[in-house]
Parts: sequence; structure tokens; C-alpha cells
Amino acid sequence: MPRKKPFSAKQKRKQLRDKRERKKERTDGVKVQNLTYSDEEGQESEVTSGPSNEKVDVRRINEQPVFLKPGEKGYDPNRYRLHFMKESRAEIERRKKIAREKVISQVSETDLEVAIEDIYQPGSVLDMPKRPPWTFRESKGHLEQKEETYFLTYLEKIYSTYSVDRLSYFEHNLETWRQLWRVLEISDIILLITDIRHPVLHFSPALYDYVTSELGKSLVLVLNKIDLAPPALVVAWRSYFKSKFPQVEVVCFTSFPKEHSEDEKDPGAVLQKKRRRPGRDTKAVGPRELLEACEKICNGRVDLQSWSEKITATEAGGETDDDKDMDTSVPNPPEETEQDSSSPYLQFRDGVLTIGCVGHPNVGKSSLMNGLVGSKVVSTSRTPGHTKHFQTIFLTPTVKLCDSPGLIFPSLTDKQLQVLSGTYPLPQLQEPYTSVGYLAARVPVVRLLNLRHPDNDPTQPQGARQEQWCAWDICDAWAEKRGFRTAKTARTDVYRAANSILRMALEGRICMCMRPPGYTKNQRDWEAHPETSEISALQDRSRGGVMEDSSADFSSSEEEDGGKEPTRSRREEEQEEEREETVATSNPFDLLADDD
Repeated sequence: MPRKKPFSAKQKRKQLRDKRERKKERTDGVKVQNLTYSDEEGQESEVTSGPSNEKVDVRRINEQPVFLKPGEKGYDPNRYRLHFMKESRAEIERRKKIAREKVISQVSETDLEVAIEDIYQPGSVLDMPKRPPWTFRESKGHLEQKEETYFLTYLEKIYSTYSVDRLSYFEHNLETWRQLWRVLEISDIILLITDIRHPVLHFSPALYDYVTSELGKSLVLVLNKIDLAPPALVVAWRSYFKSKFPQVEVVCFTSFPKEHSEDEKDPGAVLQKKRRRPGRDTKAVGPRELLEACEKICNGRVDLQSWSEKITATEAGGETDDDKDMDTSVPNPPEETEQDSSSPYLQFRDGVLTIGCVGHPNVGKSSLMNGLVGSKVVSTSRTPGHTKHFQTIFLTPTVKLCDSPGLIFPSLTDKQLQVLSGTYPLPQLQEPYTSVGYLAARVPVVRLLNLRHPDNDPTQPQGARQEQWCAWDICDAWAEKRGFRTAKTARTDVYRAANSILRMALEGRICMCMRPPGYTKNQRDWEAHPETSEISALQDRSRGGVMEDSSADFSSSEEEDGGKEPTRSRREEEQEEEREETVATSNPFDLLADDD
């Protein structure tokens, strides 16, 4: 056997580097020029050829540990992890500087009005990616290759048309888009779920056109969390969508009915000091309206009597015989027939209505399914990306619900508004301060939190001089108020304070609601609208939630954690919540009382 040649350490490092590059190329498949994928740990893999000269980094977040040996095949928990555009260090530092220097001034009420054309541009390259045509005769590898080529070309067109600064966060993971395509294909009715506080941000006109025109299916728009908005605003948004999109059915829903003690004021001016969790007697509001919309669409082609009986029994406080014997797991699929192999979709297959739930992260898709079933059948979490793949649950023997992962469509909205809507994981946010400033310019955060300016002498009475606040000052003052300190130097922990304020905004304790065009001018007319009293009665129905002191924790008022995610950021978040529970105050949220 020939003697081995000497191998230096430098050559060994180069060999390992080349090996990693080859492995990443096999993982990434098709490449697109100037598009780079990077992990949280800073590992990057480049992907190949497009007209854009601007380098784009894609950040993979929410990494999960893999307990597989090298070469062993099995489930990859990182297959559906979030892929977002990674911002440069210079951009992050620039925004931090703005947060320190820019003085916050309250915007007018008309600035809260937003039209859907301000966020999406129908007919442009920002439209949603559509699954390429396929047949059952194609092999899995060929179909996946075709989808990868199409999707990367789609990304290439977006970045060659718009600069990185103009684009919002949106999903770059093809696997998540494949889940959406599959849900749209197998569903008879599509539920597009939106948050009533900013529904135009969650309503994609491209998805509406694709479902109603190309797929020929019906779309139901669900305005979720209506307990967080005044009745007049709910009516205004419902009228806006009906006028803009005539083929859509609009349904109002909430899993957390409104309490008697809550004010009927604009939630943008009121801080909810307590959060709600559904108690044993809590009933979701809106299932009956959703049933009526589905009955109108089905037109007698599916027997929905069992669903109606279930809702009646739930409203009466009991359960039907079907509920007691109901198995929510997915039954064995029927054997394929000749018709099955030639058509990917059969409407109302086997007499079962399949309802697909789609929408952005944190709009309440899984909570809506739990509210319809009447018990927790789907795990929920306030962390975006918790639902990894679509899952089916039988509501009744003739109604099947299909929950899809939250997915963000490309748009031109402000990134700060996206953060406030919960579409970006707060623990992964590198710069939360401008989002706090965006909120403070539209909601009187300083007055609601009763903050004292950091530059003021504590011995002087509050308000002795005119104060000028920037986003950094708000975070600094809230950290001082709550006792948030860094571990080593005991300085005020402004990052933790900023995340605390953003979590309160996400949960609805500091509530900012966007408004449809013309709402401010016609607000009195909307308040006197006949449907306003109906929405108010709908909000007040079925009150039975368990009220908890908001100082207990900062978990979401929309969703409960469905399980502990073994990621570093998630553990830090849970440890932070535990520290907040032990803050040395008798009732920390007494500080949230208005100063009048």
C-alpha cells in the first residue's frame, strides 16, 4: 500500500470547508444568485443567479435539536422552521440610533386609517406563489425539483423589483408554502382568519383571487378577536371587506368573550389591566354565524345537521352524543378509485365538508379550531411558527377542519407593524425599540404606563416640565419602573423592557387598532349603524372567562402555550417570565392605572 502524503492543518481546514460547501449545495438544491441562507449561529450557504445585484440574507430561526445520528433518516424538526429576510448589522444600528434620537409625536387619528392597496399590490410580483401544474404520474423528485425552481425564480423576481428596505418580512421556506398549497387543494371552503386590530395586514388579495377565480372555491373571511375592538369598528371593517371583495363571506369570531367590566371606549386609549383565559363555562362567539355561512355555500349538498346540534348543545352547556363518542383523529383514507387518480380534488368527498384554516401567525387559527370543537384539540402558542404542518380534526362526522401553519405573504407594510401584529417572534427580534416608538406614536403609552422621564429629577413632581420622549426613553423608564436590570452591570435592561411592552401590545392590554379609510370622518354614523348593536350583543354573549391578574405572567391572551420548545430563545423567554413573576412589588400592574 502506498504511503500517505503529508497533510498540513491548513489543507485539512480547506478540505473540511469544501466538504461543508458541497453538503450545503446538496441541501439547498437549486440556487439563485445573491440569495444567502444563514442560521442563527451565523452559518451561511449561498444560493445562485438572478438579476439583482443586492445581496440578500435569509435568517433561519426557531431551530430545534435533532436527535439523529449522522446518516440516520427520520423526521427533521427544522424542516418547517421560519425563514425570514435577515437585516444587516448597519440597518439594525441605524434603527437603534433613530430610537435614541427621534422624538415621538402623536399621529392624527386619520393616520390610523389604512387601505389594502397601501399594503399589497395586486397583480404585481408580490402576489403569492402558486403551485406549478402537476399530475399523479410525476415522480416525487421531479415535482419537488419543479417546485424549487419555480419558488426560487419567484423570490428572484421580488428582489429584482423591490429593494430589501421596502419589503416586509415574509416566508422564504418552500416547505411551509407547500403546506398551504396542500390545504388549499384538499379544502372545500377556505377560512382566511384575520386579527380585527389590523385585518388588511392579514388579508392577501392574491390569495382571494387564487381561491375564488382559479380554484373556484368559496372563501370565508373571519374577523377574529372582536372582543379587542369597539363594535363600530368591527362593523366598519366588515362593510369595507364586503364592498371591496363581493364574493367573500365575512364572519365575526372570538374565543374570549368580552367581560361586563370592560369599557366601550376605543381600545387604543384604554389599557386592559387583566387578561382572560377561557374557563370551564367559556364559549366561543361566532360558531353559529360560521355555520350559517357554510350552509349558504354548501346549499344542501352536505348534511350539516350534526354541526348545528353540536352548537346548540354547546350553547346550552351540554354535549351531544356525537361529542362523547367522537374520535378527532384522522380516519383511514378511503381506497383510491380511478377517479381519485385522475383528479387531485373531489368536492365534498364522501359527504364530508373540509374546511381549511389559513392566515398569518398569531391570528388565532388553532384557537378558533379549539373554540369550534369546544375543547383543546390543537396545540397553541404565542410563538409564531408553532404549528409546523397542516393537521386535520373532525368537528362532526360530516365536518372536517384542516389547520395550516401560519404563513406571511410578501407585502410593503412597515416591519414595525408586523412586529406589533405578532408575525415575528419577539425573542428573536434584534431591534425592538423602533416598534415601541411606532406604538407610542399611535397609543399614549407614556400616560397608560404612568412613566417618569429618565432625565427628570425623582424629587420633582411629575410633569413639572415639558418632556420629550423617544423610544429608548420609554423602554428605559419602563425598565426602571419594573426593576429590569442587566445581570452584570445592573443597568436598566431596555431590551427586556421593550419586549415586555411589545408583548402587552400583542396580548391586547395595550391595544392599537387600525381603521378603514374614512372611519374617522364617519365614526358617529358607524356608531349609530344598526349592525353595531348586534356586534355589541355578540361581544357580550357567553361571558364566562376566568379573569386573571396580568402581573401573573405575560403569556398571550389569545393562545396558551402548547408545549415547551427546547430552543435557547424559548428557555430564556420562560426564565424571563418567571423573573417577572417575582418582581418585588405587591401588585406591579397597579402602575398601569391612568394618571387622571
